[in-house]
Amino acid sequence: MTQITENTYFTEQLIDEIADTLAQQGFIQLQDFLPEWLADQLLLEAKRLASVEFKPAGIGRNNSLQINSEVRTDSTLWLNGISVTQQSYLECMEHLKMGLNRRLFMGLFDFECHFSHYSIGDFYQRHLDAFKGDTSRVRSHRVLSTVLYLNPDWGKNDGGELLLYADEQVSPLLIVPPVFNSCMIFLSDTFPHEVLTSRSDRYSIAGWYRVNGNSAS
Repeated sequence: MTQITENTYFTEQLIDEIADTLAQQGFIQLQDFLPEWLADQLLLEAKRLASVEFKPAGIGRNNSLQINSEVRTDSTLWLNGISVTQQSYLECMEHLKMGLNRRLFMGLFDFECHFSHYSIGDFYQRHLDAFKGDTSRVRSHRVLSTVLYLNPDWGKNDGGELLLYADEQVSPLLIVPPVFNSCMIFLSDTFPHEVLTSRSDRYSIAGWYRVNGNSAS
């Protein structure tokens, strides 16, 4: 696996690999995604903030946001660059955005993300991050989803796997354990997915690259 340097975050070879795989199959699973020091610091920050800053995760967006414990039970905290660690991660994802735009002409406009904490028993039912044809004029819409996992020594008995589906298929296309410093990237409107019940504390950062949904009137 191509390694990332601290100064450049991602090598050109790695961005080529990500772009080519996304173009071919719409998703990619990556190991050793970040410099280890940054993944370690993100985990420490997530653990420190989980008990005091995280809030129950909602369903929907803006005025339609609601809490529904039958659909998801995790807690979240949006990253806003308030710490050096958050700034470093956001800079990393900005670097990737620029690289993907140069190669795939996706028109990625910005990136939003939040910490996620799944306590024992938490889950997130099958869903899509965006719907085809979404052209919201209120804010930009999601086109590319990312999930960075922050769980050292995660085992198969800990649960919490991400199941990625192809369209309406019943059986998952991919079963992804939330292993430390691994990352899933996939098209937001193409792959339904769910998080199986976690049997241990599970931390991640869910993110979305968006395109500008506003158009001239």
